[in-house]
Amino acid sequence: MGLVTGACFAEMGVSVVCVDIDTNKIDLLRKGIMPIYEPGIKELVDKNVREGRLTFSESLESVIDGVSIIFSAVGTPPDEDGSADLRYVLNVARTIGRNMNNYVLLVTKSTVPVGTAAKVKAAVSEELRKRGKNIEFDVASNPEFLKEGAAIKDFMSPDRVVVGVENDRASHLMERLYKPFVLNGFPIIFMDISSAEMTKYAANAMLATRISFMNEIARLCEATGANVEMVRKGIGSDKRIGMSFLYAGAGYGGSCFPKDVKALARSGKDYGVEMKIVEAVEEVNNEQKEIVFKKLQHAFAGILKGKVIALWGLSFKPDTDDMREAPSLVVIERLIEAGATVRVFDPVAMEESKRRIGNIVQYCNNIYDSVDGADAIALLTEWKQFRLPSWTKVKGLMKGNIVVDGRNIYDNNELKAEGFRLYSIGKNN
Repeated sequence: MGLVTGACFAEMGVSVVCVDIDTNKIDLLRKGIMPIYEPGIKELVDKNVREGRLTFSESLESVIDGVSIIFSAVGTPPDEDGSADLRYVLNVARTIGRNMNNYVLLVTKSTVPVGTAAKVKAAVSEELRKRGKNIEFDVASNPEFLKEGAAIKDFMSPDRVVVGVENDRASHLMERLYKPFVLNGFPIIFMDISSAEMTKYAANAMLATRISFMNEIARLCEATGANVEMVRKGIGSDKRIGMSFLYAGAGYGGSCFPKDVKALARSGKDYGVEMKIVEAVEEVNNEQKEIVFKKLQHAFAGILKGKVIALWGLSFKPDTDDMREAPSLVVIERLIEAGATVRVFDPVAMEESKRRIGNIVQYCNNIYDSVDGADAIALLTEWKQFRLPSWTKVKGLMKGNIVVDGRNIYDNNELKAEGFRLYSIGKNN
């Protein structure tokens, strides 16, 4: 989300240089081509480039003397043991230490475990010692809480801005930077750095917990004859609970929840604290990613060999092309193993799918193309354009009549009237 952060700060009048060592990305940005899919990002970037507040560079070394605040927004992928891999975060710190000549505030935007700021500070200090320099600097933590697909809106209208600092100097700089947002009534919550680092992990783990909890309730609903949608409305109407993140489905994916839940569980092990709930959240989610495949198995009495399955949606959520940890990857793998032919359509994630899994599936031009001759449909991503297809047209093109709704967006009565057999999550249709 570094590009979103940079573009949004530029929109507020800040002079911003976005740096990435990937020269291809920088070349694309200079040409006005976005290397990511995010609604509204191209318009925002183009505007601020045109007005001179936003530029791009492949070299932090070349721009470091002209800045007072550096945001580190590099990736922290999960290591083999589930812990966050900090190599990129520390590489940024070392680069700063090797090249800084004036005071800078180094702000970690990436999601990092508690204690990372101390490692960052040590890395900068070590490089300064090697140079024989005694230059003041500060570190801070400013975790992002942006949702892919709504990142710009979330940045411009945040629920809160969490900032972890060590001293007044860093606090004043961050307060000044975020002043336009304060004027709009959005709170900045200052705290110590360790608490800021923990806040991001705790927030994502809490949201992931709500999802896994509802998916577990959905399984029980199916076993008992209850309807998870009715249960969701019943408990979500309680103000203490609320409706957010209470939707049963095919499991969560993406760049944040899976790795952050793993990393928090790993942190618990490192500090001798057993994270029983967090570990269960991950276990439930891994099982839930199989649910659509299992329902297809059930629909065809365990025999999927030779069946043609139309898969609607590849990204882990709508309005993004991100397929990291997406349930679709699990379903595709299981279907191919079972001998099925998989035909897929996604409005924006097809190229990403080709990059990840190649041509083991058939890529289609639209939903109607995907269902031509299909035995079943499996919905995995609730894109708006999947909500109201012409079921009459779909039925006329299909060979079979099975629909597995992995996001509970379809009405059983409507599909039954069209001659379909609908399988939902947490319902006995």
